[in-house]
Amino acid sequence: MRINLTSVYVDDQEKALRFYTDVLGFVKKTDVPTGEHRWLTVVSPDAPDGVELLLEPDAHPAAKAFKEALAGDGIPLTQFAVDDVTAEHERLRGLGVLFTQEPVDMGPVATAVFDDTCGNLIQIAQYK
Repeated sequence: MRINLTSVYVDDQEKALRFYTDVLGFVKKTDVPTGEHRWLTVVSPDAPDGVELLLEPDAHPAAKAFKEALAGDGIPLTQFAVDDVTAEHERLRGLGVLFTQEPVDMGPVATAVFDDTCGNLIQIAQYK
């Protein structure tokens, strides 16, 4: 058994696609109309056949409440691995990304948290 898909709830799929591709550097993998919304996934360019991230609409009331509660408490919805938290923080900040937690070194891991512009906090982590 392995993970092949995970979701992040977004308030606007097109805005999310731009942020996750143009800013974070992911690549669009799947884009299928499903009525009002799309089955829209992105992947890491380093692993095009790896885990897909579904940019899932937060249309369900529970999804919106969940996102708001997590963000309100400063809790990231998910985490992405990076090779160098400090370098990635500097790169993303240069692109206008708002960080809610600057890079923090916690021994075996360093983390930072940013706002994905779609209602989520996302943590980046570097495992040493």
